Amino acid sequence: MSIIEPEIEMVDRSSRSIRYLQHGWPTDLCRWHAHEEYELHLIVETRGKAFVGDHIGDFKAGDLFMTGPNLPHNWITDQVWTEAVDTRDMLVQFSHDSVVKLAEGFPEFSQVLQLLQLAQSGILFEGFNPTFARGHMEAIRDNKGAERILSFIRFLVRLNEHAEKKTLSVTKLIQPEGGSKHARIAQIVDHITKNFAESFSVSQAAEMAGMTEVTFSRNFQSVTGHSFVEFLNRIRIGQACAMLYASDDQIITIAQNAGYKNLANFNRHFLKVKGMTPSEYRDTARKDLVPQIETHA
Repeated sequence: MSIIEPEIEMVDRSSRSIRYLQHGWPTDLCRWHAHEEYELHLIVETRGKAFVGDHIGDFKAGDLFMTGPNLPHNWITDQVWTEAVDTRDMLVQFSHDSVVKLAEGFPEFSQVLQLLQLAQSGILFEGFNPTFARGHMEAIRDNKGAERILSFIRFLVRLNEHAEKKTLSVTKLIQPEGGSKHARIAQIVDHITKNFAESFSVSQAAEMAGMTEVTFSRNFQSVTGHSFVEFLNRIRIGQACAMLYASDDQIITIAQNAGYKNLANFNRHFLKVKGMTPSEYRDTARKDLVPQIETHA
């Protein structure tokens, strides 16, 4: 079951490799949507709720986000903001292939590919200087041709160096790729995402990966950034978010379908991962997102 279906946006890049766009509020451009391109998104003014995949969180002026391909997103300004805003958003859209080909030609740039992996889940660049962010966006906007591309690359390099990157959506957690260790962990990640509701212990996972429990736990933490149990709970909670978005099923039914036999245990894990109760999550999503979707149906 998927989250509320986003509008699919087609981005015309036939005459340029990246697309710069800025807009105010309110505008029809602000809607629940997704596209194949990555997007760097700077909030210039207002505050409100950020929706990125299954993530719901607050945003404020100066916040900088990055979303990956086909990851639904929208930023909804709080209703207390009654005055129209000329420029609320500055954003740049670009393709995966463009950056990959750049890294192939210039190996020194390959580290930026790690940033693209994180963006599959959506990123909030916590603590990134908003004045610098706006300066980079303005350089991309104001330059033409190769100078625009250089400004864009410079921004990507700075973002990749920034330490405080917060991933947002559980449902787009990356499946690691690479060497033997990464490949075996990726196999476990793939199994969890496909069979999240089934009972699956760390000992079973270690056996599947061909490792001892101690080695597996250490490698799993290194590759995913989470312990096995924490990761399994995040996947299950992400799936529960999708059910809360898209169905009217009772919460106890959703908990069971997500792999939790105990409702209290489900509620505890949900609060820990999402910072709100399942009911609050459903109410927030439906109050803020559904009217937007119906308006643009």
